[in-house]
Amino acid sequence: MKILLVEDDDFIITLLTRSLSSHHYVVDVVKDGEMGWTYGFGFEYDLLILDVVLPNLDGISLCQRLRAEGLTTPILLLTAQDSSIAKVQGLNAGADDYVVKPFDPLELVARIQALLRRSSANLSPVLTWGDLRLNPSTCEVTYNAQPLILTTKEYDLLELFLLDSHH
Repeated sequence: MKILLVEDDDFIITLLTRSLSSHHYVVDVVKDGEMGWTYGFGFEYDLLILDVVLPNLDGISLCQRLRAEGLTTPILLLTAQDSSIAKVQGLNAGADDYVVKPFDPLELVARIQALLRRSSANLSPVLTWGDLRLNPSTCEVTYNAQPLILTTKEYDLLELFLLDSHH
């Protein structure tokens, strides 16, 4: 699963990139709203995470612009603005979720997984080979119904092999 992170804070970028990568997500990072527009509309992502306060184009305007162009990819707004008015404004702009900084990385990953589960356009079929099962939507791998713990590299290779199992 591929995520676009539009964030200008280097600490948050590092934290989220590490956390999401450990959950087998591929993360592209851009640091301003205009680049977020270019990437968000020019490439295919399973989820967009947008900071609200960004250089060149704020996250709420970026969200509105993406939705106005018909983008249906789930969008999560990430911001330090925690007033009810800011939350309502973000959700009304087309965001699917709104998380306030500082945040718990485990909760954020759980919210991301929930958004991806609900997105019918992003449901990938479970990949199987005998008793081996890989669910790309949840990043879970099992063998004989027992969960397997894989490194990111092992997971990526297994997914590649299962996607092209005829070779």
